[in-house]
Amino acid sequence: MTTRLLLDIEPEQWKKHLFGLSEKRWGNLQGKSFWITGAGTGYGRCLAIALVAAGAQVFLTGRRKQKLQETIDEMARLNISVDGCCLVPADITDFNQIKAACQIVTEKCNSLYGLINNAAIPARGDIANPLFEGSIEDWDKMMNTNVRAHWLITRTIFSHMIKARSLRVLFMSSEAGWAFTPGFGPYNISKAALNNLASSMAAEYANMWPDKDIQMNVLVAGEARTEMNQGAKESPYSIVPMALRLLAHPAGGPNGCFFHGDGRYFSFCKAAPYENSIL
Repeated sequence: MTTRLLLDIEPEQWKKHLFGLSEKRWGNLQGKSFWITGAGTGYGRCLAIALVAAGAQVFLTGRRKQKLQETIDEMARLNISVDGCCLVPADITDFNQIKAACQIVTEKCNSLYGLINNAAIPARGDIANPLFEGSIEDWDKMMNTNVRAHWLITRTIFSHMIKARSLRVLFMSSEAGWAFTPGFGPYNISKAALNNLASSMAAEYANMWPDKDIQMNVLVAGEARTEMNQGAKESPYSIVPMALRLLAHPAGGPNGCFFHGDGRYFSFCKAAPYENSIL
């Protein structure tokens, strides 16, 4: 477990706390390029704000351009320069839109250092037994958004990312990926599939490019107040310190590992918890 995480984040004070990072780690993010899906709300918005504050170039993707613009507006409110931002609206369930978004990213940066696969849709609250009563259309929408899209985005942009010596990919998952809660079956399955996708891609890509510093990991967000979970009390900024530590980690760090936003290390199937500190 990683301790000494700053979990009670006040974004207005970002210049003082640097979202819990040391000045050295904070400096590691400056000038690097990141792409975030689901950047218009929740965790994606908070991560975009923190990365831009650190001096990174950030591509923000989401279906709703207005929500992406609200993220930009929030940066301006926090006195963060938005010069390094680029809005890339896209429906990530449409492969043609994924390819078009990838083209924009590749044209605007020499190499993409970090990809944050954050976009997701929640379980429907109006169906008590979705694995029995749910429609095929609902199933396909869940899997296309929460699993297939992240595979296609990562695979499509990876040839651009691998041009550099080092790269970071973060998959935002949920404790639902370890759960069997009745009423949430399709969502649970989508997150378990995402977990396996992330660890399988981490192993396969590291095997394909053994000379590269590939760190592709999963961050389990936990409960926080987002558009998908409006009843939670925790701020979505609570996951930012752990996410930034993974994204700013120097060479030789974790790959194919599972972390919680509160600092805990997870196992998944045959993937044992990471053994070292990520401080």
